[in-house]
Amino acid sequence: MKVLLLAGLGALFFSYYWDDNFDPGGLDYLVLNHLGATPAGTRSRSVQATRWLLQVNFLSYVQLTSLALPSLTDSKGSLVVVSSLLGHVPTSFSSPYSAAKFALDGFFGSLRRELDVQDVNVAITMCILGLRDRASTAEEVRGVARAKAAPGPKAALAVIRGGATRAPGVFYPRRLHLLGLLRGWLPHPKAWFIRQELNVTAAATA
Repeated sequence: MKVLLLAGLGALFFSYYWDDNFDPGGLDYLVLNHLGATPAGTRSRSVQATRWLLQVNFLSYVQLTSLALPSLTDSKGSLVVVSSLLGHVPTSFSSPYSAAKFALDGFFGSLRRELDVQDVNVAITMCILGLRDRASTAEEVRGVARAKAAPGPKAALAVIRGGATRAPGVFYPRRLHLLGLLRGWLPHPKAWFIRQELNVTAAATA
């Protein structure tokens, strides 16, 4: 079994290197779990920040998937795409990051349907993760988010389990699935609900 896990900004550089120099033959799993982030706040809504986040959080996923898909088709393998709650439910003060993660949902949701109608046996597992207790994440949202961070190792185990069972979707923590459903029931939440999760003053001045 051959598994390729791409994490961190190294995946961005690898996507360019792979184009000419890497043979993914015999690949069974491609796990895409890399991100670029900007601090939460209104000043993050610049064109430059948005372009950077789209390149790292979306376009590199597309490029790596296109390169790996022939090998995954041969092996009847799996694509495991690690995304975020912010790519499933929009929230305040995260416009560029949320846009990039929503793009993942659209691209891989469409790709799954294309593979289905073409009878291509490649599984796509979309992993929707909440805030994790990583030092870098904690620093980015310090004083802004009030949500409790989930343990990173448990989130990783949920991703592994979802990929191994070829599940179409993974939500961790599981309560995020309910938040996704609430988006359909309450598409325009009142400001009161938003303030329960965010320190709005801190985010606006970041």
